[in-house]
Amino acid sequence: MVARAEAAATTQERLLASAWRRFAERPYEQVRLADIAADAGVTAQTLHARFGTKDALFVAAWIWAIGPEGARRDSAPVGDVRAAVRIIYDSYEPQGDAVLRLLAAEDRIPAVREMADAGRAWHRDWVQRTFAPLLAGLRGAARERRLVAFVVATDLLVWKLLRREMGLGRATAERIVIEMLNATKGAP
Repeated sequence: MVARAEAAATTQERLLASAWRRFAERPYEQVRLADIAADAGVTAQTLHARFGTKDALFVAAWIWAIGPEGARRDSAPVGDVRAAVRIIYDSYEPQGDAVLRLLAAEDRIPAVREMADAGRAWHRDWVQRTFAPLLAGLRGAARERRLVAFVVATDLLVWKLLRREMGLGRATAERIVIEMLNATKGAP
C-alpha cells in the first residue's frame, strides 16, 4: 500500500511539473494534455483519470507552482518595506513572465480568470498584512487609497514595466518600488 501511494504521489508530482512547464511556456490554447502526459511519462488516460479536464489540471498546476510563493511572501517582516519588495521580486523574477503569459488569457479562459482573481485577492490581503504599520492611523477613504497605492506599487505589472519594458536591473527596479512605497506612506 505504501509503495502504491508513493508511486501515485510521484506520478502526480510529475504531471503537475509537466503541466506547469507547458502552461508557463505556451499560450493556454496551445497546451495539449497528450503532450503533458508524454512529458510526465504516463498515458493521457492516466492524466484524465487524475485531473479530468484541462481546466482542472491548470488550476492544480497553478496551485502547485504558485502556492509555495505565499509561504515565502509571508516570511516578510511586517512593516519592512525593503524586505517585502525583495521577497516579491524573488517570486516575480523566476515566475513573472509565465504568470503574465497566462494572465493574457484570463478574458478567454475561465480557469485562468479564477486563478488570477484569487491571486489578486491574496496579493491585496498580503499587502494589508505586510504593510499594516504603514496603514495604521488611517481610516476610511484615506486608508483605502494608501492600501491601493501599495497594492499597485507591488503588483506584477509594475515589475513587468520596470524590468521587461524599461529594461532596468533588478536592484534599480526594487529601489524604485521601495521609494514609491516610502513616498506613499508619507502622503496625506
